[in-house]
Amino acid sequence: MFGWFKKQSSPESSPLAGNLLNTSKQLLGSLFGATTPSGPGISETLSPLEIEELITELEENLIKADVGVNTAVEICDQLRQQKSKLLSKAALISALKQAFTDRLAPVKAQQSIAFNPQKLNIYLFVGVNGAGKTTTIGKLAHQFVENGHKVVIGAGDSFRAAAEDQLAVWAERAGASLVRQDGAEASGVIYDAIRRAVDTQANVVLLDTAGRLQNKFNLMEELRKIRAVIDKARPEESIFESLLVIDATTGQNALKQASVFQETVDLSGVILTKLDGSAKGGVILAVAHEYRLPIKWVGVGEKITDLQPFDSDAFLEALFASPAASQVH
Repeated sequence: MFGWFKKQSSPESSPLAGNLLNTSKQLLGSLFGATTPSGPGISETLSPLEIEELITELEENLIKADVGVNTAVEICDQLRQQKSKLLSKAALISALKQAFTDRLAPVKAQQSIAFNPQKLNIYLFVGVNGAGKTTTIGKLAHQFVENGHKVVIGAGDSFRAAAEDQLAVWAERAGASLVRQDGAEASGVIYDAIRRAVDTQANVVLLDTAGRLQNKFNLMEELRKIRAVIDKARPEESIFESLLVIDATTGQNALKQASVFQETVDLSGVILTKLDGSAKGGVILAVAHEYRLPIKWVGVGEKITDLQPFDSDAFLEALFASPAASQVH
């Protein structure tokens, strides 16, 4: 959108490539490694029995890498239906890549964030404590301002002073305007932030909310109220996205979060943070396939520029071009 996450000349040079090495090993390494500690790897030409053994092992690996049980079973059933054509390791990995592509395809058109520089663009951030909402907002504020946009940040986590103070630091660093009201009702802060943006002709509003567990009824009800206030306060022609921030290391709990927050605030997408060497990136497939939610941004490091728009094609190229996959000849 702003030139972030430009496609590289080769998959290996993508910023995602190094960060997906662990995920690639989990999904592909033990299946396709050329050599194992116990002896030579499986030969290039596969027998029907070897194919079935590989698919069974793949199913286990997909689940361990947070692809989700339903998605993993569905992918492997698809591969079993093609067994007569999967006569080599290369054919099997190609079919697996296509299966991944198929599951990301339904939300591919929505993976870019909705944005119109001539209108007011409002982004609401929700998620559990520790997912990285406040840091994500700060990084996005900096990137939006760097690209010439006028930004207002709404400190909707108004009962946690540390969150407001953190946003204040980010706002000053980025050159954004901050709306905060210590101890005030969150919906009031959200309303004031939107009105501030309208009055000052800002074109981006980033709205923080309190971290909350998805099983806390009263806190989820507060989110419903916030969403209603946004709908009331924002100009009719404005752009709006409701974004769930998920820590990529949380595994299958991410799917539970997606389900409840989707019902509460009608999510338009997901931001996946901490997608580094310790994360299991398979959750990208699970969220996209099982909940039809596009990944909008991914955090691949600590630097401001390490929060990047998600590109499913680049993700798959990086995943399958890593050293684990490159052992397939």
